[in-house]
Amino acid sequence: MSTNTAGDALPSPRTHLTSARTRATMVVKNKFLAGAREFLNQESFTELLPPIIGPVTDPGARGAKQVDIDFYGHRYKLMTSGILYKQASLLSFDKIFHLAPNVRLEPMETAVTHRHLVEFHQLDVEIAEGSREDAMDVAERLTKYCVEYVLRNAQEQLEILGRDVNELKQVLDAPYGRTPHAQAVADLQGRGHDQEPNSEIDWQGEEIISAAAEQPFFITDYPKGSRGFYDKENPAEPGVLCNFDLIFPGGYGEMMSGSEREADYRNLMMRIRETGENPAKYEWYLTLAREGIPSSSGFGLGVERFTRFLCGLDAAWQATAYPKLPGDPRP
Repeated sequence: MSTNTAGDALPSPRTHLTSARTRATMVVKNKFLAGAREFLNQESFTELLPPIIGPVTDPGARGAKQVDIDFYGHRYKLMTSGILYKQASLLSFDKIFHLAPNVRLEPMETAVTHRHLVEFHQLDVEIAEGSREDAMDVAERLTKYCVEYVLRNAQEQLEILGRDVNELKQVLDAPYGRTPHAQAVADLQGRGHDQEPNSEIDWQGEEIISAAAEQPFFITDYPKGSRGFYDKENPAEPGVLCNFDLIFPGGYGEMMSGSEREADYRNLMMRIRETGENPAKYEWYLTLAREGIPSSSGFGLGVERFTRFLCGLDAAWQATAYPKLPGDPRP
């Protein structure tokens, strides 16, 4: 059962957990994560266990609300993304990764996008002194490595799922392309989609360009103001950010977001104020930045979204054992 229409209901926990398709999907996810860890360990990345609560979390999650908790009389947040902690972690290690749980109260309209979950996981990667190109290089090699790993180690499960392995192999055939945000907007407008030029590619637009693609590709150079304050502005092109999204073909949409990070204290203060937020909320993070944190680049790969692609699933909820969709109370 999928979530193609607003009226679709998720199966009961027993039905979902005893399904042969669910079991096969969980094995594919396990193999994907094993391959990812193998690749990152070979590349000298250190895995750190991420925090799940903190005084602040990622302010750049579009449209989603954060979850507050009482932490001994202080208002803390459940992590929507550990981006600020990834930057802080580079005080200890040059290259790190997290397998991070995240909670975002997504808008109700995302319940039918096939790609959004309230509770999900990200494979977060960060590289000290890395450029955007460094992050994109790791992202491409990582995703290709994981596809190859699954093809070698989960053949039985892919057969159970009826996955067309030739579609997976196509990911390996060529380098990932690069499309500037302005060009992606123009392409969408040329297809009759009313994409706002100064915003992120909206969910419908993302699906349109994904369905039209034959290979994975990066959308780069988002306009300033469309992303979080930690995405570095291009000094050679004011108003443009040194960031990217990775789009996979077949209508599966965005797999990851990443960027070169802003690490300069004064620039961070200015960017936070430009968003209308109070810098005092980020005291611990700004204190580290004032004392000095490494410049870096990195990305977050959606675990359920990538598993959905690997398995050829209708929706991201099918890629988790315990799905939670907006507005649908689940155990």
